[in-house]
Amino acid sequence: MTSPTISQIGEISLIDDIRKQFSQKLRDVTVGIGDDAAVIKPREKYLLLTTDMMVEGVHFDLRFITAYQLGFKLISVNVSDIYAMGGIPRHVLLTIALHKNTPAEFVHMLMNGVKDAMTLYHAVLVGGDLSSTQDGISLSATLIGYAGKYILRSGAHVGDRIYVTGSLGDSACGLHVLKKMKRTVSLNKKNARGSMHSFCKKLGAMHGGPARSGLSWKIVEPLVRRHLMPEARNPQKFIRDATAMIDISDGLLIDLTRLCNEGSTGAKIYEEKIPVSIEMKKAAECLGIDPLTLALTGGEDYELLFTARQGKRVSATCIGEITESQRVIVNASGKERPLSVGGYRHFQ
Repeated sequence: MTSPTISQIGEISLIDDIRKQFSQKLRDVTVGIGDDAAVIKPREKYLLLTTDMMVEGVHFDLRFITAYQLGFKLISVNVSDIYAMGGIPRHVLLTIALHKNTPAEFVHMLMNGVKDAMTLYHAVLVGGDLSSTQDGISLSATLIGYAGKYILRSGAHVGDRIYVTGSLGDSACGLHVLKKMKRTVSLNKKNARGSMHSFCKKLGAMHGGPARSGLSWKIVEPLVRRHLMPEARNPQKFIRDATAMIDISDGLLIDLTRLCNEGSTGAKIYEEKIPVSIEMKKAAECLGIDPLTLALTGGEDYELLFTARQGKRVSATCIGEITESQRVIVNASGKERPLSVGGYRHFQ
């Protein structure tokens, strides 16, 4: 049976369905979805506000991502910004622009992804806006968070050590895999494993020996999942020691440059200390891509990049140190080269 389109259901009914799906009574939300504005009574000291937009053809391609994954990712990328300030996410405003012929089932699955992500991060939907578009889909989420102590990008000092919270380049490698597959992968279905096995076999035939024996579901799945349904990194276990922080959304090099620019500092990082996963290294080899390039310039890992005073015991990977002005990368032989700005940039 064909799913009705949102034009057949109508705006009022669609909003009513969303309101019912997300209706809940909370102590700090006085007025939620349904009025002209939400009413919130803050309890914590500092209020954090962020917003992120996802535009079809720029931030996502529906050939490679499902509606559910898109909804989940929309929330995660915004939560990552709240985490990067040392905060805790709490309230969400959602703006959706869709073509009138969009199937209602697409919206249903999109909101399921949104709801599951908000459950993961203990956030709640308090309102938003719904609009039509002539072409493509545009999504935006505004997140409100709270912090007892907030962390800026500008707090690094010369001598501080530079840390990252996890492996880099996984998401970018996962996107390369999805582009090779030329289809979506439903990570929540039992047949996903079989579909990925078929793809790995096909890719092995295309690339020869290494890929034939080295690429498997076990290797590819965490990379694809990292791109489609990233989970923002909670900073609470090291927030006390961080002097500056930013999330890695556009790539290590460009986001490190942003952190240094805000603090008017330099940086020295070491190639051999950049954390990369075994899965990414194997998949990159099979795809003919340099793993280090993915780790340095690949975006959408949503790990946290932060600095801390020398001598602090920090449960993250140290990749270098803050310098007075010079910005360099040191290779395994000890040779330095300028730290160029590599990564995703809008309008280029």
